[in-house]
Order: sequence, then C-alpha cells, then structure tokens
Amino acid sequence: MGNDEAIVIGAGFAGIAAATTLAAQGFQVTVLEKNDSAGGRARKFSAEGFTFDMGPSWYWMPDIFEQYFARFGKHPRDYYDLVRLDPSYKVIFGEQDNWLMPADFEALQALFESVEPGAGLRLQQFLDQAARKYKVGIQDWVYKPCQSVWEFAQPGIFNDLIRLDLFQTMQKHVRSYFKHEKLVQIMEFPVLFLGQTAAKIPALYSMMNYADLVLGTWYPMGGMHEIIRAMVSLAEEKGVHFEYQATVSHINTLNGKATSVALEDGRKFSADVVIAGADYHHVETKLLPPGAANYSDRYWDKRTLAPSSLIFYLGVEERVDHLQHHNLFFDEPLGPHAKAIYDQPEWPEKPLFYVCCPSKTDPSVAPKGKENLFILVPLAPDLEDTEEKREAIYDLVMKRLEKHTGQAVREKVCFKRSYAHRDFIEDYNAFKGNAYGLANTLGQTAMLKPKIRNKKISNLFYTGQLTVPGPGVPPSLISGQVVADEIVKAYLSTSLQH
Repeated sequence: MGNDEAIVIGAGFAGIAAATTLAAQGFQVTVLEKNDSAGGRARKFSAEGFTFDMGPSWYWMPDIFEQYFARFGKHPRDYYDLVRLDPSYKVIFGEQDNWLMPADFEALQALFESVEPGAGLRLQQFLDQAARKYKVGIQDWVYKPCQSVWEFAQPGIFNDLIRLDLFQTMQKHVRSYFKHEKLVQIMEFPVLFLGQTAAKIPALYSMMNYADLVLGTWYPMGGMHEIIRAMVSLAEEKGVHFEYQATVSHINTLNGKATSVALEDGRKFSADVVIAGADYHHVETKLLPPGAANYSDRYWDKRTLAPSSLIFYLGVEERVDHLQHHNLFFDEPLGPHAKAIYDQPEWPEKPLFYVCCPSKTDPSVAPKGKENLFILVPLAPDLEDTEEKREAIYDLVMKRLEKHTGQAVREKVCFKRSYAHRDFIEDYNAFKGNAYGLANTLGQTAMLKPKIRNKKISNLFYTGQLTVPGPGVPPSLISGQVVADEIVKAYLSTSLQH
C-alpha cells in the first residue's frame, strides 16, 4: 500500500476520516474539495465580528470522537477544549412554560417525577435499557460495513435484534414508559436527528436518549468547526494533501476500475482507489460513466430522505435574554409540522424550530455585548425554495422568539444570512436539497442502506450520510473509518491490487 494513490472526493467528516485512516495505513491520499475550506456541512464563516458554524451544532457521543482520535494516538483535548453544557438545553412549551434540562441525572429524575409520579424511576429503567442498546449498537453494529448479511450471522444476533427493539417503533416504546405529553416529546426529540417521526423510527434508537440524557451535551470552545480544524491538522500530519476549490467533473474508468478523477478546471488525479464522500446520488448520476451506477433513478426517488432545513445566521447588536446555548421551541403542536415534512411536503404554517446561541457559552463567536443566533427550521426536502418563503418563515419564528425573550430582537439584527434547499444543492450537490441524508427507518437501516462499494467499479467506494451508518456527525465520522478499513482489507486480500 506504500505508493498506492487514494483520491477522496469531499472534505466532510466522513471524507477526512477516510483519508486519515488510509494515510495511516501507507496510502498516498489527496482530498478534493469543491468549496474553499474543509468541513462540508460543518464549515464556518465569519462576518462583522461574528463566527457562525454553518451546520451541526450539537456535540453528542463524545466517546465516538475519543475513539476516532485514539486510533492515531491522539485525544480531542490535544486539539480543542470541550465543555459540558448545564443545562443541556431549554425546551419552550409555551408562555411561562419552559423546562431547563439539567445535566445532573438526579435533578433530571426529579424533574420527570414532578411532572408524572413514578416517571423518575421509569426514566432510570428506560435509560438502563437504552445504555445496553448503545453498547451493542455502537460497539458491535455501527462499525459494520453492511456489505453482506453474513456479517450479522453470529450467535445471539437475532436475540439482539429482538432485545434491541428493532421491530418496535420509538413512539410505542416511549409511550410504554411515559404518559405525560411533554415527557413523551422530550423522549422523542432525539430521533428527529434521524430524519423521521418516532412512529417510523425503530425503538433501537432509544440509544439516542442515552447519548442525550446520560452522556450529555458538549461544546468545543471556538465552535463545532474546531473539530474539523483538528481533523484536518491530524490528516495533514499523516501526510494527507487537501485541494480546495477542486470541483470534480467525472471519474475516469477502464475495464471496471477507476483510473483517475478529473476536475472541472482540467486537472486530473490518477487513482488506485477512489472514495466518494460527496453526495452519493450526485456521484452516481453525474460523475460516473453510463451504466456504472449502483442504483437507478427510481431507486433514489423511492428513498425516504431526512429533512432539509431553513437556517438563519443572525448577529444581534445586544444580548438576548431568556435563551440558553440550545433552545427547542415546542410551542406549537408537532403533528401539523411533521405532516408538512413527511406526509404532504409543503412549507409549514406553524413550524417547530431550534435556536442555538453559542455566545452564551463562548465569547469568541460574537463581539462583546452582542449575540450570535443560529435558527433552524426543519423542512421537507425538494420544496420550491424562494426568498418570499424564507422571509415568511423568518417572520413567524422571530415573532415567537420575541414573545419568549420579551425583546424586540428583529430591530437589533445587524447581520442576517439565510440558507436552505438551493444552498444545500449549490454547495454540496445535496440530493433534493436534503440536509441530513437518508432517514433511519427500518427499511433503510444497516444492510438496507446504499452500499459502500460500487458493484461495477471494483475500486470505487462511498462514504457519508447517504450510506452506512447514517445521518449525523458521529455516524459520518464512523462511516469514513468503516470504508477505509474495508479498502485496507480489500488490499490485503489483493482484490484491488493491479
């Protein structure tokens, strides 16, 4: 593997993880990134003294980051300062009806108990079971490449499937423990990250509650982009070379193998192996020769996509009261908004939304005395995205934000930028403008996700949130490692060698 050239398309979490893992095994690795900086959806930008994380804002599952850096003899603290948030987040249910979710578990149990007698003990029981799922799911399952059903043909795996609640819905599972509607909402909230309602997500994913309520919510000082900065630094230390503003036009193939990757500017990079960390659908439909794709257009159109998002990046001239670092606005019923995302796709009339205010924790992301706000509204993918639609949503959410804070926030906004479907397509070639890849429904879990290996081009592999293990930052980090490990195995078995 000493002189073998690996070309990675896309410098998101998965692409950088794959590149670093391969470089550590002796590959010569070049990462081609169409944008002018690394990070993919986790890029950042600065304007008027504010620094905005463009995408991910929740740091969950710190163990996954530790395991990643430990592969290379490092630790996250070698690169960034991680702080645990307390309260973890705030939930706004309505006027004078707000919950602060304490980091301390006994305080959390007391909160549950105060709302529903017996719920404190049931929370402990629920999370004990979720901890077992997390252990099996994360340690035994999530790192599987899911190329063959035989990976799961081991003693006890079927019993695991039953025990892990793969065949029960999250909605049913949560309601078997809690009756109070607000407790149900709190417990169902983490699966929104998985791209479907709790009625469609397997109860296996109650392990997300363990990540949320036990492992806790963290923040890397300086912003989420600090993780990317750390990963790039480590990659370069291992010899990875990054090319920015390098838009790929096509992958050249010969006799069922990729031979090089061509850029729009005419440059060409020869390749012994290619890892596509760009949008899977884009790679299949735009970068490959005819007949070389794994999947048809019909296949893609039948996939259940996770939502897209409308994001507002706001710089505010004064401090904003009554906000925590993370704030969930559940002050409207979920039903109609969920319907507008999943069942009858349209712009929602009364959306739930999320406000991140990192300047509450980190003075470096806003000028002194000012506030940095990131507002996210989940939307159906593939909607017509116009300025008028964006502004209508802005008006709705700002009214509710102002009502909650008791401040005229809008007139104090000194910087504003919006970001939605057409930006996801422009910046990331995102299929139908999705923000989070494929939903983790039962029919799109593990073996049933798009495969990490091209069936017709023997040295072309895929990584990222449209393949295993799925959407989110920790899964993307794992995805890059899984694909790199598969490539190393393939090399050792000589199936990729000349």
